[in-house]
Amino acid sequence: MPFKMNRRQFLGSASCAAVGSASLFSTLMNLRMTNTAAAQQLPISPLSANALAGGSDYKALVCIFLAGGNDSFNMLVPRSNAEYSEYATIRADLALPQGDLIPLNALDTDGREYGVHPAMPEVAQLFNAGQLAFVANVGTLVEPTTLAGIESGLAKLPLGLYSHSDQIMHWQTSVPDKRTGFGWGGRTADLLKSLNDSDIISMNISLAGTNLFQTGTTITEYSAVPWGNGAVQIYGHDDIWWSRHILQNAAIESMLDLAYQNMFDQTFANSTRSAIDGAELFATAIENVPPFATQFSDNYFSDSLAMVAKTIAARSALGFRRQTFFVMLGGWDHHDEVLNNQMAMLSIVSQGMKEFQDALTELGVQNDVTTFTASDFGRTLTSNGQGSDHAWGGNHMVMGGSVKGSRVYGDFPALYEANPLDTGRGRLIPTTSCDEYFAEMALWFGVAPGDLAAVFPNIGRFYDTSSDETPLGFLANLSEQIYLPFVTR
Repeated sequence: MPFKMNRRQFLGSASCAAVGSASLFSTLMNLRMTNTAAAQQLPISPLSANALAGGSDYKALVCIFLAGGNDSFNMLVPRSNAEYSEYATIRADLALPQGDLIPLNALDTDGREYGVHPAMPEVAQLFNAGQLAFVANVGTLVEPTTLAGIESGLAKLPLGLYSHSDQIMHWQTSVPDKRTGFGWGGRTADLLKSLNDSDIISMNISLAGTNLFQTGTTITEYSAVPWGNGAVQIYGHDDIWWSRHILQNAAIESMLDLAYQNMFDQTFANSTRSAIDGAELFATAIENVPPFATQFSDNYFSDSLAMVAKTIAARSALGFRRQTFFVMLGGWDHHDEVLNNQMAMLSIVSQGMKEFQDALTELGVQNDVTTFTASDFGRTLTSNGQGSDHAWGGNHMVMGGSVKGSRVYGDFPALYEANPLDTGRGRLIPTTSCDEYFAEMALWFGVAPGDLAAVFPNIGRFYDTSSDETPLGFLANLSEQIYLPFVTR
C-alpha cells in the first residue's frame, strides 16, 4: 500500500531534509559561508604548489591521530642493558619485560639499542625494512625550552599544557601559544589546492569527521565513512523505492533550483547542490576501484585506512594530485590498565599500518604517500598505581617509501628520574617541536621554504627556513626537490 503523507508531514520532511543537509557541509564545501569572506588569504609564492615531472606527480599525507594521549615510551623502548635498567626503574609496574621487546635494527644510533612493544611485530618489520622511522620526544613548544626556564617562570609554555582539548588543538594547528580555528593541514591546502584538477571535492579527506587539522581559511575537509562507497549523502536522496523519499527529493530539488535574494540562502543552496554532486562523484569513483589483494583486518581503524587507500586509487578520477587524510583511533587515555589496553590497541595500529602500506605498494604509490602519527601528548613515565597520567613529549612514527627508515630521529631522552628534561613524574620537555616534525612533511609535500612561516608561525624559532637541509632529515632533502613555476588554474 503506498505511503500517504499529508501537507504538514510533507513540509516537515522537506524542511528536516534541508536542515539535515547541513551535516554534509563538512564533507564537501570548499566555500565556508561565514569564515571565507572574513579570512585573510595566505600569501602564495611562485614556489609553493610545485609540480614535478611536468605536473604528473602525486603526494599525500595521512595523519593517524591517537586520541587521548598515547603512552609512547612503552611503544619505543631502549633495549641496551644500562638504559633499559633506567627505563624499568622509573616505569616500575608499567615496564615491559626486556625479553618481550621486539628488536629494531636501527641505523646511526651511537650504540643504542631499541625495541618496540611486543604487540607491534608489523611495525618492527616495516622499520627493519627501511619503510618506517621513529621521531623521538616530540611535543608542542612555543620556543626551545629548558627545565631552568620553566622553574624560573621565564619560559613560554603552550596554552593548556596537559589539557586534552588544548593539546589536541595545538597538535592539529601547530600554533601552541594561541587558540585558532585553522589547522596546519588546512593552511597547507590553502597554498596547494590549485595543483588539483578539480575542486568538487576537498583535497582534505577525513575518516573521522570535522577536525582542526584539515580546516583552512578557504578549504575544509570532506568527511567520508569507512564502509560502502564512503560517500555521505542526504538520507533517502535519489531513493526511488519509497514514495515518501520521492516526495522528499522533489522538495529538496525544488528548493535547490530556486534563485534566492538572500546571500546566505543562496550559498546554502549552492553548497547543498555541490554536496549532492560531490557525493555522487566520490561514490562512483570508489565503486570503480578494483579490490585489493591486501586483506584488511575487520575493525574500524583498518576499515578507515582501507577507504583512504581506495580514495588514493581513485585519485585520477577525482582529479587529485595533492591530498591529506585524517584517521583517528581513540581510547588512549590510560589512567589505568595501560599494559592490557596497549596490548590490544597497539596490535590494531601495527596491523593496520602494515596493511595500508601493502595496499599502497599494490597501487605503486608507496613512495608518494607519507603516513605519520600524532597524539594529544605523551604520558608520565612514573605510575599512578594503575596507569599513567598526562605528560608532554612523546614518540611518533612516520611511514612511507620516501621515509629514510630504520632510524630514530630527534633526541631520545634519558629515562632516569629527575633527568634534566623531567618537569616532575617523568613529564619530559620535548626535544623536538611539533613545528619541526610537521615542517619536514610540509616541505616534502610541496610547501616552499619561503612559505613555511605562513603554515607554521613559530617555525623560525626552531628551524632556519633558508637552510638547504630539512628540519629533521627523515624525508628527501630540499636539493632533491624540483620547484617549477606556479600556474594558476
